[in-house]
Formats: sequence, structure tokens, C-alpha cells
Amino acid sequence: MALRWPAGMRGEGRVLETGIADVRRPSLIGYLNVIYPNKIQIIGSEELGYLDGLDSRQRWEVIHKIAASKPVAIVITRDQSVPSDLRDVAEETDTPLWVSAKRGHEILTFLQYHLARLLAAKLTLHGVFMEVFSIGVLITGDSGSGKSELALELISRGHRLVADDATEFTLIAPDVIDGACPELLQDLLEVRGLGIINVREMFGAMSVKPSKYLRLVIHLKPLRDGEDIDALTRLTGDVGHREIFDVKVPMITLPVASGRNLAVLVEAAVRSHALKSKGIDPAQTFIDRQAHQMRRLPPW
Repeated sequence: MALRWPAGMRGEGRVLETGIADVRRPSLIGYLNVIYPNKIQIIGSEELGYLDGLDSRQRWEVIHKIAASKPVAIVITRDQSVPSDLRDVAEETDTPLWVSAKRGHEILTFLQYHLARLLAAKLTLHGVFMEVFSIGVLITGDSGSGKSELALELISRGHRLVADDATEFTLIAPDVIDGACPELLQDLLEVRGLGIINVREMFGAMSVKPSKYLRLVIHLKPLRDGEDIDALTRLTGDVGHREIFDVKVPMITLPVASGRNLAVLVEAAVRSHALKSKGIDPAQTFIDRQAHQMRRLPPW
């Protein structure tokens, strides 16, 4: 952002935090607001013109009120000259005062984007996160259920790995969850019997992806001997949802048993999820057909 720091350098330790007390604030960053002060105040030509239009006492009160709110920083745009009284107050109160050659909306857009991601809610979940048919899929299950082996099979079929074992999820919008791999685990996959393998080196750069939006959870559940699946589940599938950051993410449970090709099942589950997202539900179509046939039967 081509920032310079003309005053308030002693305030470089100020921390940008969020909490319940900050609900009243219109935003973390915004143009000069004295009533509900933003944590980063942007002062453009209009704001400087507003200050210049005040009498000396009002100007003194406004500038001290800005500093009293303890902003993380004050940013003056377009390399405009810093008023001497604003510079003096910034030095007295250790308020960081920055100057940028950029326009106000450029600074606002840049900082809003990066601060929203940095300060967003974060969560680490156990499982393998993959991109399957361009859809972010988190594969979960108990330890030893075959998640990593399934991921290796999917990678060999052309799908991409995002993270193994621990995926960092970030709520970047009210209903958008972004998943990424911790730096320590980047490109690595742990497979029992093989140890840790480097997916990028083994399968190429196109076999990994740095991040992906979470759209589906597939849970692997061991199918015990003698356990049967109820009739409705056989018809509609074991479909539900998992709440992550209070967002209901669709979840499909796949029974794990010897002889089942889980890679093919996962691909079919992702395709089915994509069709249902478009309003195409084969199970409901079958139920409607059956109901139609029953209505055509003659009365007893």
C-alpha cells in the first residue's frame, strides 16, 4: 500500500482485536467516524476538508476524540500533507499515523479483504480434505477407517489433495467455509505401511491444491457383521448434515466393508450431491413414480 509512518511510531504494539464489545462498530476499517470510531480510520480529502471547516475549538475536540478512541492506525490517503495538530496529537497519544499514495477506496478494499480473513473464526478438523470434481470434500471417520488410503486412490484417479489429517477451516462469509492445509503438512499424506509420502513430488503439481471451499462431508462408518441398513436409508441414502461454524454442511455416511470400492462410491456421492444441488433427486423421483403407479391401481 506504499505506506509511510510520519508520526506515532511508539504505538506500533497496538493490537487489532474483535469481541462482543465491538458489535456497535460499523466496521473494523472505514472512513473517519467520530461517533462510532473504526479501529482503522481513513482520512481522505473530504475528511481533511471537514476538519478544515471546523473552528479551532471544534477541531481540537474532534482530533482529540479521534485519538481518545485509541484506533489501531489513522491512514491519510493520496500523499496529502499531514496537519500539524493531527501529527502532534498522534505523537502525544502514541497513535500510529500512516500516509499512503493510494486512494481511500483502494486502501479500504485491500484492508477489508485481508483483515476479514485474518480475523475470521478458525477451526481445525480431523480428516482428509480433497477436491473431487471441483467440489471441496472433507473425508472423516475413525482412526484406521481408511481415509488416507481412500485419498491416495482418489489422487491416482485425478482428484486433488488439500490437506491430510488436520485441515484449517476459516469462516470467510456467513455461509462460506474455506479449508487450507497447515504449512507443516503441505503436500504430505500419511499412509499406513508406506509412511509419509509427498503427493506433489509423486503425482505432480496438479495433484495438490492450496485451499478449497467446503461443500460436502463424507463420513466413513465401519459396517459391522450382522448390521443391516433400514429400508428408507437404502432408498434415500444416509444423508444428513454436520454443523461447522453454525453452517449446516451436507454429510453423506458411507458404510465401509471389505470388497467395497470406496473411491467409486465417493465419486458417485459427489456427483449425486451436485445433482441434488440442482434440484435433481433420483430417490424422490422413484417415490413419485411409485405413488403415481399406486394411484392408477383399481380400487379393491
